[in-house]
Amino acid sequence: MNAHTSVASPALAPELPDAALAFRAAMRKLAGAVSVLTVGVGDGRTGLTATSVTSLSVEPPTLLITINRSGSSIGPVLQERAFAINVLRPHHQTIADQFAGKGGLKGAERYQGGDWTRLETGAPVLADALAAFDCVLEDAIERHSHVIVIGRVVASRITESAQPLLYWAGGYRSLAD
Repeated sequence: MNAHTSVASPALAPELPDAALAFRAAMRKLAGAVSVLTVGVGDGRTGLTATSVTSLSVEPPTLLITINRSGSSIGPVLQERAFAINVLRPHHQTIADQFAGKGGLKGAERYQGGDWTRLETGAPVLADALAAFDCVLEDAIERHSHVIVIGRVVASRITESAQPLLYWAGGYRSLAD
């Protein structure tokens, strides 16, 4: 049997092949800034927590984020065609957990405890985020279990002299850790 062969398991979820487990373990060693993607208005708001946000281009300003195809946020992103990326600070850990679905919160419930505002597109922006990027959807590319979402940044803002919330090895960290 090679490292890419999947073995059936009596558990409800199939076991990951050895290569997938090794990949997952290695990716946990890649520290990343914690962000929340926000989309929608009113009761239709939703979003997710991500560390998979990266700059794509400065001219024009674009970024990309990967979103699980089976997640609840990809439909609204594709429908609304506008979203915001909010880079979190250490005191936003509760917001990160809420947008990750911890505590069973869904949709607009995830926005509890945050001070939300808007920039140009109308997507919710966390008022005291380390950085916020207001985006219009430029492209969505399906690959495997995820959709690569490319956003054209139409507005951005930062909070000076603030630190990021980081995620590394399965837990939240700060630069002081």
